[in-house]
Amino acid sequence: MTDQTSPCSPMLGAHADETGTDFSLWAPRASGVELALVDRELRQTNHDMAPSDEGVWRVRIEGCEPGQRYGFRAHGPWDPNSGERFNPAKLLVDPYARAITGGVDYSGPIFDHTAESNFAPDLSDSFAAVPLSVVVGDSPAPKPLAQKIPLSQMVIYETHVRGYTRQHPAVPEHLRGTYGGLAYPNVIDHLKDIGVNAIELLPVQHFISEPFVVGRGLTNYWGYNTLGFFAPHAAYASAGTLGEQVVEFKQMVEAFHEAGIAVILDVVYNHTGEGGHEGPTLCFRGLDHGTYYRLTYDQRNDYDTTGCGNAVDTSNPVALQLVMDSLRYWVTQMGVDGFRFDLATTLVRDERHYVDQNHPFKQLVAADEVLRETVMIAEPWDLGPYGYQVGSWGVGWSEWNDRFRDYTRDFWRGATSGVQELATRLTGSADIFNYNGRPATSSVNFVTAHDGFTLRDVVTYDLKHNEANRERNRDGANENRSWNHGWEGETDKADIVASRQRTARNILAQLLLSTGVPMITAGDEMGRTQEGNNNAYCLDSPLSWVDWNSDDVWSSLTDLTRTLLKLRAEHPLLRSATFRSSAELRDANGIGLGRCETAWFSEFGQEMTQDQWHDMGRRFLGMYLSNMDEAFLVFFHGGWDPVQIAFPDPHWGTSYKLEAHTGLPEEFAATEAKPGDVWTLPARTVAVFSATVLKDALDVKSALDASARAAREAQQAQAASSGEQQAVPAG
Repeated sequence: MTDQTSPCSPMLGAHADETGTDFSLWAPRASGVELALVDRELRQTNHDMAPSDEGVWRVRIEGCEPGQRYGFRAHGPWDPNSGERFNPAKLLVDPYARAITGGVDYSGPIFDHTAESNFAPDLSDSFAAVPLSVVVGDSPAPKPLAQKIPLSQMVIYETHVRGYTRQHPAVPEHLRGTYGGLAYPNVIDHLKDIGVNAIELLPVQHFISEPFVVGRGLTNYWGYNTLGFFAPHAAYASAGTLGEQVVEFKQMVEAFHEAGIAVILDVVYNHTGEGGHEGPTLCFRGLDHGTYYRLTYDQRNDYDTTGCGNAVDTSNPVALQLVMDSLRYWVTQMGVDGFRFDLATTLVRDERHYVDQNHPFKQLVAADEVLRETVMIAEPWDLGPYGYQVGSWGVGWSEWNDRFRDYTRDFWRGATSGVQELATRLTGSADIFNYNGRPATSSVNFVTAHDGFTLRDVVTYDLKHNEANRERNRDGANENRSWNHGWEGETDKADIVASRQRTARNILAQLLLSTGVPMITAGDEMGRTQEGNNNAYCLDSPLSWVDWNSDDVWSSLTDLTRTLLKLRAEHPLLRSATFRSSAELRDANGIGLGRCETAWFSEFGQEMTQDQWHDMGRRFLGMYLSNMDEAFLVFFHGGWDPVQIAFPDPHWGTSYKLEAHTGLPEEFAATEAKPGDVWTLPARTVAVFSATVLKDALDVKSALDASARAAREAQQAQAASSGEQQAVPAG
């Protein structure tokens, strides 16, 4: 472990000007560094770099232009006992490279050690088997969003650059699966049509596959195996990898911004594609194993909190500065609007590997004038000790809420008791996030993600079916909280298909109607299936691509998504940025209106009683939300039988209009209701009603009096009718 402080990091890497390029690399424990320039005939020209007092090696090459390929060779001691594994036979990628070209020959000499020992150096030259860095010229940053999208208005759509358009019929063939394809007008039109205003891209920082995946004839499709933290993934470019990927990425971001869609990157700073010390040496390990990676006490082995072989050591200021520089680069130069941090807990571990929620990483983000205005989403766990940190990230951070996912799936498969937690999850999971001034947007609500079943598969499979991964179905989670509705896998049985679609609509409705930031997984709104595979990380195939010609039978999901997101966009009441209270609303004179910001109703049209809250068999809950101008009443019915519902008294709403539901069209003949009306709500249904409300206490009193008179008159009429019927003689 080194105690080197961070150098002037923005100047690291390759920087071209009109007459040449300046190269700089941080490697203070190296005894020498060579810059290797590679020409079109793959010939190397090496240049010695000069050291500086702060541990940075520099050289300027006149006449060197953008598009030039290069790498580094670092000389120094081979001493695994001190975290030093210098091996100049291994050509290294620049940690600050803004573009990377070429791939990895996994059968080549890519390991810094011999086959016999992880701690004996291998002196075979890796040149022909490793990627190369590319000099990239400056280009304008994408135009920003015309208007920044507040988190409370954001609807996130998680997708894969390649898989989203690989089968899109309207995207030109040469653009499918690329940055250009993702930005194609027809693709953006679909996102806007359903109401998405933020797209979250699975990793696009240049990544590689793991040797064991390649050995099975597969590939790292998802991209959670980063090699270059500044370089957009080269394989997603449609027209070249010598810097063209940078321009194409920027054009994609600008296209989304022009459409009013924010761009969020799923970033993997917790580990790198080199894996543990037994893995390939391509960049960081060859420059300073003990600085970039967490090591065990003996400095010989990687301390892994990620399950991927290594963990980036952000307790070291140099590794931390690399992360910070990368984040700033993607915002200021590449135009992105936010980040989702994979296995984020690893980033806040201290030098002892303990979790520290006051870590310098979080302090630097909060103090940075660029990053503190950027969307920051944590996947709030890792695989190390005390790695589960849901709810702990504090102001300025949103978090993936796995408890929302688990409960929502459980509720609609009938595996919960009562409705207390249902109310909690619907209103932002205050039990997790409502402390120290955190907003309700701290919760990123999701029911599916890239990792796990698709929504269609959640209602189609009880068991994982990962045979295509070639691991004998041993990989992936075994507990999916899914429900196959009595038949494992796809079927043409109409009743089972209809039941599955209804459950899927209910799950989707709960997601889009809950307080917090909703995240939809790409294709869920179209009924995308992975045929029961819940771990498709290694499958770049139709199984993992979005099928744009999917069965129209599932189109009801698309319609529901569009309807609910339109309601959410038009009514701030359905997307509160703050945790709502149960306080009574008051008119301009301070007199109570008899309705609350939030209230909970039974099927009888009355507020829930304590006994009803503690009824573990209850499967029905009405959620009432209001402000001075409007109100919504949403019924969540998870029961197996229809239920009679009554609409509340006039002070809650003078009339009700059905805005959306998860049932069948023929199940809702009426769309208007008034206080006291009784409807039959079908089994397993969500129904959304808007309510017309009164803003003056005197009007409320008048409405209540009129309602009471009407009720008395109805009772009298019924009594009179009953009496007349009794007076009619027989025969």
